[in-house]
Amino acid sequence: MISKDVVARDTIRMIISDIKKYEIDERLEADDAVISTLINKTVKQRRDSIEQFKNGNRDDLVEKEQEQLNVILRYLPKQLTDEEITTLVKEGIENLSASSMQDMGKLMGYLKPKLEGKADMSVVSVIIKELLA
Repeated sequence: MISKDVVARDTIRMIISDIKKYEIDERLEADDAVISTLINKTVKQRRDSIEQFKNGNRDDLVEKEQEQLNVILRYLPKQLTDEEITTLVKEGIENLSASSMQDMGKLMGYLKPKLEGKADMSVVSVIIKELLA
């Protein structure tokens, strides 16, 4: 607020609002895991919105969504690189003895707790498909 960063202020208020809405709707106090899930959901919504606005040639809205996404990403843990994700996926394939695309659901279930908030799950999905193909 002091720095007059309106985008950051509004984005943080939106996240706080989402957390309070969850607490009211569920009648539970949000713990770290819930807050992380809510923030990851917000990140996914921003990325989806950016994609839709790009398809609709709405560069003004793409820029606004990207600014909000950048603010949110400042508060998330450092994202894993593709190489780090690949290493974890290979480890999961070994541990679960996954050999075909039929094992993808089992593998995603195994990896999700380890990668939640640290990696974009759509990227993880692409890497799994490449390794199991």
